[in-house]
Amino acid sequence: MEKKEIKKVLLLGSGALKIGQAGEFDYSGAQALKALKEEGIHSVLINPNIATVQTSKGVADTVYFQPVKAEFVERVIEKERPDGILLSFGGQTALNCGVELYEKGVLEKYGVEVLGTPVQAIIDTEDRDLFVKRLDEIGVKTIKSEACSTVEEVQKAAHELGFPVILRAAYALGGLGSGFCDNEEELLAQAEEAFSFSPQVLVEKSLKGWKEIEYEVVRDRYDNCITVCNMENFDPLGIHTGESIVVAPSQTLTNSEYHKLRALAIKIIRHIGIVGECNVQYALDPNSEDYRVIEVNARLSRSSALASKATGYPLAFVAAKLGLGYGLFDLKNSVTKTTSAFFEPALDYVVVKIPRWDLTKFQGVKRQLGSSMKSVGEVMAIGRTFEEALQKGLRMIGQGMHGFVENHAIKIPDIEKSLHEPTDMRIFVVSKALKIGYTIEQIHQLTMIDRWFLQKLKHIVDIDQQLKEYTHLSEISEFMEPSEFKEYLQSPEVALLLRAAKVYGFSDFQIARAIGLENRMKMEQAGLTIRKWRKMLGLVPTVNQIDTLAAEYPAQTNYLYLSYL
Repeated sequence: MEKKEIKKVLLLGSGALKIGQAGEFDYSGAQALKALKEEGIHSVLINPNIATVQTSKGVADTVYFQPVKAEFVERVIEKERPDGILLSFGGQTALNCGVELYEKGVLEKYGVEVLGTPVQAIIDTEDRDLFVKRLDEIGVKTIKSEACSTVEEVQKAAHELGFPVILRAAYALGGLGSGFCDNEEELLAQAEEAFSFSPQVLVEKSLKGWKEIEYEVVRDRYDNCITVCNMENFDPLGIHTGESIVVAPSQTLTNSEYHKLRALAIKIIRHIGIVGECNVQYALDPNSEDYRVIEVNARLSRSSALASKATGYPLAFVAAKLGLGYGLFDLKNSVTKTTSAFFEPALDYVVVKIPRWDLTKFQGVKRQLGSSMKSVGEVMAIGRTFEEALQKGLRMIGQGMHGFVENHAIKIPDIEKSLHEPTDMRIFVVSKALKIGYTIEQIHQLTMIDRWFLQKLKHIVDIDQQLKEYTHLSEISEFMEPSEFKEYLQSPEVALLLRAAKVYGFSDFQIARAIGLENRMKMEQAGLTIRKWRKMLGLVPTVNQIDTLAAEYPAQTNYLYLSYL
């Protein structure tokens, strides 16, 4: 099979800035434009968002700052006459626009070829009825649901399925209009909201409490497939992925569960006919290997950007090349320049994504988290252990936190309610609950967070409690001779505790606050004092690099992280 002769390509961006689009998909669009430039193909970009990298000078050859809507895109196509169009790099906005152009016959009229995943495959994943039928053909389980176009149909479907149910607005961004309903009153209110976003509303049986797992899968037109990364939500099903802490690779799956879901993801992508990249989301029963496919995104998603940065595998870049007709075996990893794009990355570190909210800026806003997305950004942290990566991430979310422990007093009037009804402060509610004596089992029953994660969080609290037993360090450091104090620090119990604190993500200031140094000196000085003690012990971080084969090509490598292991 010969590669397509393409000279000019139109790329649809993700539209104006709002939650669920725009900034989240700038990474994928910029990578796709980079791939086109490398091939010598003239790129035309439509995106009204001036605050993105992809609209910067020199990234695309031609930029139209117009809304990503069919009427505007058609006029650009009429003027530019591109040979091909890429739909998968601008999130749901671009995908919906591409489907509309296809159905109106605009693409056929101007002879524009859809590159990568065929439009019918996109429609198969977006229309819930078609999606369920397609997966039924290969015996893959989906969440039982009904597609409805009126409130009466929603009521009928809910009673047939039985409460609790979840309502989802079809073709919507960031879970807009979706929510869980435990009774008729909640159902009617949610249905009214969902229909304001979409003409089709999906009523599904609730699987709240199941694990939520994602796989990023790549396929070329020769039917070669790899899974690049799998991820696991810290929170169980019921909270939008964009609202949840996400861990890559998955931490609590058995080998059997991991490979079962991986095989299913490849089976799905082949059957639907994706060319490029897609994201498969599962609900997994924590008490068995029973599963349901929640959805398949036939496009680059928010998770794809995370997976690319977490693994060093440039998903969007590769997906764009595959859309131009390359096979996976033709491409080199653009980071390492040596390994093939056909290799699945193997992670020997942990990546944690933590969402960021700005809910404190608005009065009267509901802080409860659910299936509709409210977060406005996210941070990514890398470490050798889950505890280290989590604590690093919590320091970066811009809420003035120092990690999982040793933060300023957070007032939580009803801990049990706050655990049961998640808010943007949930992780810190768990911290407080562990400190005041809640057991892992009690927290698990209230939150349905996997016990493995809770054990790791308890480990951080335990180290913090051990540090608090060494408040005398600040006193003896003042009257001991430096050589005597250094010898004391090197005693096994002290040296091992300080090392453990650093390995599991404690900052110097966290340690200083735990042992009471903050009470004896200024905040900045306290952290510097711990740093000085660390150096006495030779306890310094090492710099690690994602994909060590890239060491020969430092200019090509973007992702470095510090670790104490």
